[in-house]
Amino acid sequence: MKAADQIALPLDWPQVGEEQRFILSEANRAAFDHFRGWSLWPVKATILTGPRRSGRSLLARNFIARVGGRLFDHADEHDEEELFHAWNQAQETGRAMVMITNGEAPWPVNLPDLRTRLAVTPVTRIAEPDDALFAALIDLLFADRGLHIPAEAVKFITERVHRDYMTAERVVEAIDRHAFAERARLTLPTIRRALGLAGLVDQRGVA
Repeated sequence: MKAADQIALPLDWPQVGEEQRFILSEANRAAFDHFRGWSLWPVKATILTGPRRSGRSLLARNFIARVGGRLFDHADEHDEEELFHAWNQAQETGRAMVMITNGEAPWPVNLPDLRTRLAVTPVTRIAEPDDALFAALIDLLFADRGLHIPAEAVKFITERVHRDYMTAERVVEAIDRHAFAERARLTLPTIRRALGLAGLVDQRGVA
């Protein structure tokens, strides 16, 4: 399994607080490259979609901080007239517009003028985490808590739990809570029991 690259966005991208961290893997590389090549976009707007907690907003905020423009998180819930005027303004000023959505892209809209604009707006997607990204997320989330998890434990987790971004957070929370309550070290038996009690694997450690 090839390790994910835990890197910031390129060094010429502003990095502020938590936004300096971005774990690059095949699951998000296409979206990453899409933003790096923004000068080639057919219009000065794009739609970014993908699972919750996948780093969509992190990637988009770093991009907007670098090039300027406007970011609309949960764009499918925004006022359609506002999006329409923002889209036009992006073309007039050459400053990028990024729209993030959870579901399909482009999403159904009632305003015909906005519908035609979204139809020509490029879409880029972040996928569910691959093995390398999921393992790197587990490591990172434990590090956020000041904890080190053995490599064999990361492998055990990655091979047995459902791999998505929300589950990575649930896994780390469950293990940390159980280890704290039991005053136990982060050994493989402790992790296996914590995940079993949380219903993330069965009590034998089988997914």
